[in-house]
Amino acid sequence: MNIIWLGHGSFRIEIEDQVILVDPWLNGNPMLSEDQHSAAIENATQILVTHGHFDHTADILQISRDTGAPVSGIFELANYLFAQGAVEGDAFNMGGTIALGEKVTASMVPASHSSTAEVDGTPRYMGSEAGFILRGEGRCIYISGDTSLMADMAWIGDYYKPDIGILSAGGHFTMDMEMAAYATRTYFNFNVVIPCHYRTFPLLEQSADALINGTTPGTSVIAPEVMEVVKL
Repeated sequence: MNIIWLGHGSFRIEIEDQVILVDPWLNGNPMLSEDQHSAAIENATQILVTHGHFDHTADILQISRDTGAPVSGIFELANYLFAQGAVEGDAFNMGGTIALGEKVTASMVPASHSSTAEVDGTPRYMGSEAGFILRGEGRCIYISGDTSLMADMAWIGDYYKPDIGILSAGGHFTMDMEMAAYATRTYFNFNVVIPCHYRTFPLLEQSADALINGTTPGTSVIAPEVMEVVKL
């Protein structure tokens, strides 16, 4: 399995026979240079979207059209994107599980954030914000999406028992590094944690040190550079 951070909240996850893009943001992403865009989305087979904010959805229509990758997400947002021309994947909801190819599944779990997109100059509700549980290659990945620390993490950790956590941790719009560290100690038993949604803008945290220093002993915190391949 390869996990590749595309900057901000965007990831490329190569697992089993799938290349899954999570919230792929290319144009305007300060962390991803234009000459990296093609490699970031090459051979994509699936797109998962956690919520409607521009820094998670702005490029999804074009990427879906260019790659043929179907888009899946919460019912309202997915159907909005389908109506705009995205390749149709699954419009599903909390607690639902979908197949990605023959060997990978994605389950939708709650997040605590907000979710709107601008339509004709006006913010429009796009359904609840969400996270995902990905399972494949004998691994279980918790993708928090944009979220605060929340009590739902208790049952997510207990029920799914993810061994890999991809956690938003930049503060201001999401939990910060100290909160993410608290979550790993309190609710999860991760082997590996990868922080995201930080360093993008000056108002976000610029270092993962508080997470690295605050996690449970034995948990490996990997803070990769953009486009660096994390092999797990």
